Amino acid sequence: MRAVLQRVNRAAVRVDGEVVGQITRPGLLALIGATHHDGPAQVATIARKIAELRLFEGRSSGGAAGGEVSAGDLGAPVLVVSQFTLYADVRKGRRPSWNSAAPGPVAEPLVDAVVAALRGRGLEVATGSFGAHMRIDMEADGPVTILLEA
Repeated sequence: MRAVLQRVNRAAVRVDGEVVGQITRPGLLALIGATHHDGPAQVATIARKIAELRLFEGRSSGGAAGGEVSAGDLGAPVLVVSQFTLYADVRKGRRPSWNSAAPGPVAEPLVDAVVAALRGRGLEVATGSFGAHMRIDMEADGPVTILLEA
């Protein structure tokens, strides 16, 4: 499982011009892709990293001072968007191969499980629409961009 995390001030995902998911305050945009061998262990690792990586400046919701806190510490929202293209193989030729990306019936429940795991940690989570052509509008903060693999 792979994820690209982008620290954002705001982010929204649209399908056919309609907003299907958005966060309106500082948080994370998480693009998540799954491969064929992913399962519960990879879901748990990705969700834990999204919630616990210290990517923000400020104080935790418990009031603890510190220079770097996590989305979980701050109660920062997360916008999760499925992204099979994270498994593109471009080593040969000019056309990406998608063979490493899990097919929809395998990937969708895994992405849903990441969302459920994040919500289980008390995070506010918005989502895109699996398999749809989505347009993402976001304001990057930093920019801070992190690649995760589980």
